This record gives sequence, C-alpha cells and structure tokens, in this order.
Amino acid sequence: MGKKLLQLVLALAAVGLGFYVYVLISTPIKFAEEQKIREKAVITRIKDIRTAERQFKSKYQHFTADFDSLINFVLNETMEGERRLIDEDDSVAMAQARKKYGRKFKNVEKFTYSVKDSLFKHLSEEDVKNLRYIPYSDNKEFYLEAAILTTESKIVIPTVECRAPYINFLDTVVYRQEVINLVDQCLNVLNKYPGIKFGAMDRGNNEAGNWEEL
Repeated sequence: MGKKLLQLVLALAAVGLGFYVYVLISTPIKFAEEQKIREKAVITRIKDIRTAERQFKSKYQHFTADFDSLINFVLNETMEGERRLIDEDDSVAMAQARKKYGRKFKNVEKFTYSVKDSLFKHLSEEDVKNLRYIPYSDNKEFYLEAAILTTESKIVIPTVECRAPYINFLDTVVYRQEVINLVDQCLNVLNKYPGIKFGAMDRGNNEAGNWEEL
C-alpha cells in the first residue's frame, strides 16, 4: 500500500508540475494575443478621434479637449470645400466655358458637406457618441487635452493629445503581472508611453500615433 501511495503522489506531482510549466509557457502567449486584439480596437477608435480633431482644427484653427464639443461637431456640423467644375485637361470644355463667361469664369465652386456623412459614414450615431470611451475599459474615457503652444520663435501651434493607458483596457485581473511588466518595460526600458496615444502637448508632431512609430 505504501508503494502505491508513493506512486500516486509522484504521479500527481508530475501532473502538477506539467500543468505549472504549461501555465508558465502559455500565459505570456495568451496575454500577447489578447493585448493585440484589444490594442487593435483602441487604435481603431483613437484614429476616428484624431480624424475628428483634425477636421475640428481645420474649421476652428484649434483643437478641442471637450468630447461633447467634438461629438456635436461630428454629428451636426458642416465643412466647406472646393471642387473643379471642369477637368482642366479638357481643353474643349475649358475653351467653351471661357468663351461663354469670359473673365468672370472661375473653374472652382464652393460647397458644404456634412462631417458625419463624409468622413464618418462607417460609424452610426451611437458609435460617434461612444467615441469618448476606451474599448474594453468599462466605459472609461480617453484622456483628451488641447492647448495653444507658443514656441521660442513666437510661432503659435495648436496642440492635442489623446491617451488610453494599458491599465484601462488590458485585463489586470487575469494578467496582473504581465500588465505590470509591460508598463514597467515601457516606462523604464523603452522610455515610451504605456498605452496607446496620439499627439503631444509640448510640441507639434502632426498628431502622430505611437502605434505608428517604428
């Protein structure tokens, strides 16, 4: 009986050790896969925020740090654009237009277009209203800041920054240590923001996203 008990204990120990090794190996792989999925969703949404901010700046010459203003802009406002009336390579049509209208002829007309219907057709009204929320975060909002920066050479630059920290959208319960390690690596090894972001408050950087960095 003693020998059988010992064999059972050793067998259980082997199973336990095997399971421990499996968890040790599989956990980082599963975390990396989930991180990739969640980052993709966050990047998709933050790109839409960036597009909205760029259009807002195009109209008002500054960015906004207020999501209510940004969402209202996307849903309800219009932009002004220009388009050519005649293809300038069409010499016959151009000659006829100049003959008919003389010097008054301008081959450009202005038009207005809906921000929502032109740039955000892929989003429903509800999607636009939810732009402020970080995916997988239980409705935590993106950190959004905007300012007007005056450089040493007296150049005025509108700046904007939008951030989603890893701790807000990665699973800090199942992958607590992995998230801690990731944040530590970003801050202390890679010297980069521990999350997804675009823009910068201390300089103009064309609203570059850190996911676009090499």
